[in-house]
Amino acid sequence: MEFMGSSYDGDYNNGRMEGSGEYTLPTHTRYVGEMKDGTFHGKGVLHFPNGSKYEGTWEKGISKEGKYTFSDGLEYKEMDWDYCDGKDRRFYSERCNGLKPAGESQLTDGDPPRTIPEGCYDSGDGFYDPSTRVVKDYDGSFLRNAGTQIFLAGNHCRFP
Repeated sequence: MEFMGSSYDGDYNNGRMEGSGEYTLPTHTRYVGEMKDGTFHGKGVLHFPNGSKYEGTWEKGISKEGKYTFSDGLEYKEMDWDYCDGKDRRFYSERCNGLKPAGESQLTDGDPPRTIPEGCYDSGDGFYDPSTRVVKDYDGSFLRNAGTQIFLAGNHCRFP
């Protein structure tokens, strides 16, 4: 695993990950939960670097059911999702705490907000620069190239 950049700390059975453990991917996403025969199996939680998480039940490495919670506490609902639809483009913090006074813009959902470089957008795990089509982390290190579209899940509704 060390050659792939991932790590595992937990129980083994016959040389395979089995029982309870913590598996960390090269992206710093962490799975904490039950393992069987070297795969996610049983109850477990994926913790993403941006603070969001997915709690689920896994079977042979495949999620069978679960729920996704954004870093600000908003829980995604597959059915009856009334947030971030065509009529409501507010940030989750605005729904919880109300709108800011007139004249104060809210470019990100954080409070206090991060300083966004001129012409860039907060992508939840860094900043997207449409002129270079590159996403860099909040410290300025390269994360990834972006295609023609970018989905800014960290902001729940900010579109470039």
